[in-house]
Amino acid sequence: MPDDKQITTVTILDPQFNKENDEDKKSVLDVHAQLEDGSRINIEIQLKNKHDMEKRTLYYWSRMYASQMKEGMDYEDLCKTITINILDFVYLDSTSQYHSVFRPYERNEKFLLTDMLEIHFMELTKLYKKWRKREVDPKEDRLVRWLLLLGSSDNEELTKILEEIAMQEDQMLNKAFKEWDRVSQDPEMLLAYEARHKALLDEQSALKRAERKGKEKGRAEGKEEGKIEVAKKMLEDGISHEKVAEYTGLSLKEINKLAKSN
Repeated sequence: MPDDKQITTVTILDPQFNKENDEDKKSVLDVHAQLEDGSRINIEIQLKNKHDMEKRTLYYWSRMYASQMKEGMDYEDLCKTITINILDFVYLDSTSQYHSVFRPYERNEKFLLTDMLEIHFMELTKLYKKWRKREVDPKEDRLVRWLLLLGSSDNEELTKILEEIAMQEDQMLNKAFKEWDRVSQDPEMLLAYEARHKALLDEQSALKRAERKGKEKGRAEGKEEGKIEVAKKMLEDGISHEKVAEYTGLSLKEINKLAKSN
């Protein structure tokens, strides 16, 4: 990115902007910011796929864009509004790239209507895969190194690479590591981190239990439906109710009911 396009100041506006329900409060990071040129940005990290990201991000974008309008203000004074979604899962199956940018284009000729709307999806799972294959280089790409930083704590090799980059050439990354070390020594921050980590683990465990129960219920229902279909065919072939019950495991009451319905 050219030097004249670098972000020089960011003002955190309302950290509760998107905290409308308990699910939103569980966001790892949810920042509503304003840049020097007036542009509004919403940055959100999601750990799990809620299958509603496109609607969710459009909703937050529209709220940010509309919130700029004050009494007596001209439309031309509205500033660019950007949403950035950092996802720890694969969301866009139609592309292998980890960073996708969406703007409103004319459908046939592909010309841009306006640059006031911009939506980013950054898929960490795809990026980590590319890094493991050495298809991306954090030394050459600033965005790559900052996104990899989010998951580097569990990877010693990656942490070492990023620390070397921070020491040798990236002062902002170096500052981030120092702040990370400072925060990690704060007892209150550690307690908050551990509480949040536990909440996420509990949530993931609950989801897995629900999925498992759903699969078990589906298998049981499928097995029961299979028994019923076999019983119907046996009855159609004139096999006695007792034999049908013996071979399918259904009760005589259930067999009699099936016979009456056929």
